[in-house]
Amino acid sequence: MEIIQTSAKDPRLATLFAAHLAHSAAWSPPESCHTLSPDTLAEGDALVWAAMDGGVPLGMGALQIDGAEGEIKSMHILENQRGKGIGRALLDAILAEAERRGLSVLRLETGAHAPYAAARALYEGAGFEVCPPFGAYHLAPYSQYYEKRLLAAAELEASP
Repeated sequence: MEIIQTSAKDPRLATLFAAHLAHSAAWSPPESCHTLSPDTLAEGDALVWAAMDGGVPLGMGALQIDGAEGEIKSMHILENQRGKGIGRALLDAILAEAERRGLSVLRLETGAHAPYAAARALYEGAGFEVCPPFGAYHLAPYSQYYEKRLLAAAELEASP
């Protein structure tokens, strides 16, 4: 498996996006379904990574940047590939890019109910902490919000 940076419009990701959108629609009511389409991600200039195995996408994740802040979007691993470390590899790639760009914080929204337990464990294991809703999000029973403060490049240079 390799992690590559690609585009939300990459045709190899079409099936993965369809699975992601279907999963969200199946487990969250419309008012709590914040999954973005590939077109919306591309319009927002999101950076997209895919976990590939022999040209076949197994998972994906995106990073939307706004100034010194970032939001993780569209993290999805094919159901038959979960539990193999793919999500962590994608998250590590996103974290590395956020740190390389000197972002101060990463945030995300994910499901607060049982189908999203593995996702919440992934984020918590990577140091994300529960936070209040941010941006255009609002308090909702189906959503859980997380953030991770990052050391800005200037702070890294100043540390002993």
